[in-house]
Amino acid sequence: MTLPISFEFFPPKTDIGASKLLTVHEELSQLNPEFFSVTYGAGGSTRDRTLSTIDALRNKAVPVAPHLSCVGDTREKLGDLLQRYQGQGIRRLVALRGDLPSGQVGWGELPYAVDLVRFIRETTGDHFSIEVAAYPEMHPQAASFRQDVHNLVAKFDAGADSAITQFFFNAESYFHLVEQVQKAGVFKPIIPGIMPITNASNLIRFSDSCGADVPRWIRKQLADYGDDSASIQAFGHDVVAKLCERLMQGGAPGLHFYTMNQTQPTVALVEELGLAGC
Repeated sequence: MTLPISFEFFPPKTDIGASKLLTVHEELSQLNPEFFSVTYGAGGSTRDRTLSTIDALRNKAVPVAPHLSCVGDTREKLGDLLQRYQGQGIRRLVALRGDLPSGQVGWGELPYAVDLVRFIRETTGDHFSIEVAAYPEMHPQAASFRQDVHNLVAKFDAGADSAITQFFFNAESYFHLVEQVQKAGVFKPIIPGIMPITNASNLIRFSDSCGADVPRWIRKQLADYGDDSASIQAFGHDVVAKLCERLMQGGAPGLHFYTMNQTQPTVALVEELGLAGC
């Protein structure tokens, strides 16, 4: 089965991490992904590390897509980044609101992702393909699911080409989001974000911080395994593989894997799903 896949990295904090990421990038490139995305910290807090990671990866065979967040930043700084990325031949961006950095007051000149999408289009026209975020289980700060759908539709209307979801483990929540967006008259791709399960405490911490739901049965099974990392990884692989199979059967337009800068968990999933080299 042919289905586009893509992978996300975060910018390493150390030279050792940067060297490791190049190896991971090379190994995952063998799976023929559509692109690699690179995250960008709150208020540009990882800006330099994001830029250095982009510089290290941008001349490789697989396109790279920088994340760009707007909260707490100025139009001038964002415009400079866009100009830099244009000059480097980058053609895809992941446009996000981002989180307000600790201690910072005020949301900046572009307080929402829809403002950033609009700014990118006004500044660069159709140069970039723009990805935005989507939330099958609702953004934790949204007033309601209906409002969250409205916000996603607004980002598409402002010029976004597709969306990548927060990770989730209930396929029906994804299909419900797609259905509601299509009812609003938007049929652009919404790509499921996939989080491999390799570490129970990390997964719970990530989910609690971003509002993603880890179903009780998964939490309980992970707790039952305790410190048995091999069993956790085998169980996690099975859970996520079955989720991906359900999404593929239901017509998902692609899969975007949150790699956590690791190779093996993602490779194992992609190979089992028959997507390696598609």
